[in-house]
Amino acid sequence: MKTVSLRRRVTLTTTVVSGVVLIAVAITVHALFGLVVNRSENAVLTDRVQLAKSLTQEGVSPDELIARVDTKSVRARLVLPDGRTFGSLTRKNADDTTVKSRTARLTGGGQLNDARLTLQIDTPLLSRVQQRLGFLLGIATASAIAVIATGLWFGIPRALAPLDAMTRLAREIARGQLGRRLEPSRTDTELGRTAAAFDEMLDTLEGALHDTTAAEARARASEQRIRTFVGDAAHELRTPVAGIRALAEAVIQQPADADPEDRQRMHLLLVREAHRAGRLIDDLLDLARIDAGLHLRRAPTDLYDLAAAQLDRMRMLHPHMDFRLEGGPLTVEADPERVTQILANLLNNACQAMNADPVGATPVPPGGAAAPTGPTITVRLRAADAFAELSVADTGPGIAPRDRERVFDRLVRLDTARDHRADGSGLGLPIARGLARAHGGDLTCVDPEPGESGATFLLRLPHAS
Repeated sequence: MKTVSLRRRVTLTTTVVSGVVLIAVAITVHALFGLVVNRSENAVLTDRVQLAKSLTQEGVSPDELIARVDTKSVRARLVLPDGRTFGSLTRKNADDTTVKSRTARLTGGGQLNDARLTLQIDTPLLSRVQQRLGFLLGIATASAIAVIATGLWFGIPRALAPLDAMTRLAREIARGQLGRRLEPSRTDTELGRTAAAFDEMLDTLEGALHDTTAAEARARASEQRIRTFVGDAAHELRTPVAGIRALAEAVIQQPADADPEDRQRMHLLLVREAHRAGRLIDDLLDLARIDAGLHLRRAPTDLYDLAAAQLDRMRMLHPHMDFRLEGGPLTVEADPERVTQILANLLNNACQAMNADPVGATPVPPGGAAAPTGPTITVRLRAADAFAELSVADTGPGIAPRDRERVFDRLVRLDTARDHRADGSGLGLPIARGLARAHGGDLTCVDPEPGESGATFLLRLPHAS
């Protein structure tokens, strides 16, 4: 980047622009002067011809007429009928067509009757006047340009003094003298606004410096959380991978006459472990996509239809459970596939919780109705302000209030029966909350409805516009 002196650049630019304008004005004035001179010449010649005709009518003598007409600026030549000539204009000059002249035939009494008068402007005199005017204009233009350049060269440093003050302040701050500010007296001018913005920038920078320690601590904590998550994910993935490897080795080492039922059982176990590992990998990929910024295919979506379809699927997978759907049609602007994924995670989480032993379950509130005799999952739909709310409530062991936010941490393990299961990866709820927030909504664990026990998860999504 070229760093030419601003003082030199402004001076040169302003001088060039001013010089071009002044030269254009000088040329215009000179041209207008020539136009005025041309019109004046025509007017003078016309006046002299009229004067000569008037004098002829009065019967003056040739000498008197020439004395009145022939002057310093106009030369005259009078030729009488008898051939006599008068005036300072020679015949050679009178025949010169390059010089502006006027010829008239005089009529009247006396010697001037039928005389021929030729008038001619004194061109050398006018040329000298026009040349002198051009010279004076040139001198004036050059002098004006020199004065402008000199004034700019010595005046710009004063105009640029605020910029020099900014430069000095920046250097002082770079040397460690924090807390200094420009504090402009006026902020309604260009330099005042610049100085105010400079002070705001310094405030922000110093605030950032003061927050460096906290930011570094947060960065270290975030890095530690990432390391913990990676370690936990590797640990979770190691279990199914080890099972797959052990089962595969056992299948390979089976003798040819092995019991077909044992072989089939080992094959089923191998498929199950592979499915478990694949599901964990899919969950990790979903979390990575959410962190990177999920692309949603939004469309008007009826939550009631999605919930009904998921409950039908769950009834086939868990025929011993009771699934209920309350509410009516409720439309949101969302990605139907991702909302279906949220519902599937919530329902799977509820089913797994009720398949566990009811150790550490949340007791029924005092005065509340007893829980249903069989495992029950209730999905409720309702509209609330600008959001559509979908809650999933189960009758399994509840979640203590202190743990209702921690269940959304990745690969969390609570000391309750809700996590004492082999099928859970600890990623379903974090994925569901990430998908909800990507839609502009949220997913939380809330208090159960009055008279109910178990856990209740509330999904909030914006209404369709």
